[in-house]
Amino acid sequence: MDRKSFIKSFSLLTFVPTAMKLQAILNYTDNKIQPEALPVLFIGHGSPMNAIEENEFVNGWRKIAHRLHDVKAVLCVSAHWETAGTYITGMDKPKTIHDFGGFPQELFDVQYPAPGDPLLANEIQSKFKEHIKIDHNWGLDHGCWSVLKQFFPNANVPVLQLSLDYNKDPGYHYELAKSLSELRKRGILIIGSGNMVHNLSKLNWAHPENGFDWAIEANTTFKTLIDNRSHHELTNYVKLGKAIQLAVPTPEHFLPLLYVLAMQDQDEDLQFFNDATVMGSISMTSVAIGLN
Repeated sequence: MDRKSFIKSFSLLTFVPTAMKLQAILNYTDNKIQPEALPVLFIGHGSPMNAIEENEFVNGWRKIAHRLHDVKAVLCVSAHWETAGTYITGMDKPKTIHDFGGFPQELFDVQYPAPGDPLLANEIQSKFKEHIKIDHNWGLDHGCWSVLKQFFPNANVPVLQLSLDYNKDPGYHYELAKSLSELRKRGILIIGSGNMVHNLSKLNWAHPENGFDWAIEANTTFKTLIDNRSHHELTNYVKLGKAIQLAVPTPEHFLPLLYVLAMQDQDEDLQFFNDATVMGSISMTSVAIGLN
């Protein structure tokens, strides 16, 4: 029923009992078109230098950013914030955290002054108070701001970060993400930032544009499972063989992917972008779900 038909129908309710009038209004409200869910993104963030460099991966992020509309806030799950328990940032002005070493001063000089959203953080915390607590000390780490600097260069979109509880197994993170997926229909862009394949101990500095055979194998396996919606196998990735064990020696860069996959609706397609394995043991492969 469109607005004009509703008004006409409502005018006919003048002599109808009040209870029936209220039911008619409720029926109309229930049948209103629900807001369209924003996409959800997994970003292979790679080196923090992507915040200041021009390369194929930065260009890939920008192309995705240009297809986003009506983003009211960002909720980022970054590989670089691990905690005992799950926390969400609740400050007005989150600081820019330079959580790395050995890079040029130009990178340390970068500030990403996006505002926070304490009201939204408190609302999320109150709904999930058994699982999520408010944090006032963290800020935005490089897994978050190095990406958002390319997505929203004016830093004019409020940003919250959600931490990874290092005491919980992958299945827990997947289920928590499912319960948060309703935020997509409120104009909140949810981003998981990590890397499907991430083994810093195996970096190959001599061939920065190539991947080891095992890294390419793992990346291909992950993409196949993602395409097939084999989420149970992905939450049990430790059982997927030697290549996967080398690709994911520790879970923090892989878990943000599970947050994103958990939010895929039954009828939503996905696409891969920035699909490349570099430095021997890093996959930049990224995933967009529900992107029109």
